[in-house]
Amino acid sequence: MKTLTTICILCLLYACSENKLSRADFMVGTWKMEGKEQYEVWESGINNELTGYSYKYSDSQKIITESLSIKILEKTVIFEATVPDQNQGKTIPFTLNNEIEDYLSFENLDHDFPKKIQYKRINENEIEVTVLGNEGKGFSYRQLKQK
Repeated sequence: MKTLTTICILCLLYACSENKLSRADFMVGTWKMEGKEQYEVWESGINNELTGYSYKYSDSQKIITESLSIKILEKTVIFEATVPDQNQGKTIPFTLNNEIEDYLSFENLDHDFPKKIQYKRINENEIEVTVLGNEGKGFSYRQLKQK
């Protein structure tokens, strides 16, 4: 009986973790920044993790500008970004603000810039990305899903 109870609890914990991350499922795919030749790619990875990267083209060469991931660490949804020529190449974590339900707001208020990276689903083919620093100052752009 103890074994069955333990299995049920583990399944419940796994399901709760999966549900937390499922909020980001709309991001899977290749997205093009509106008006620019910059792209963001998100894929479903192992362990219910999303992995991604940003890239652009320069002289017909694909240049990776950022490595990304969204995963659960200790029951918390974390967005991680690594930009090779920033922060001495270190990965910067941003925690999902669960109090916001209308969009995903990944936050690291101790980071210089950005402090918040937000993804809002407009429809199945369009998302709005907002990048914010101190006092809510920053910028937004739209991304269009590529077929």
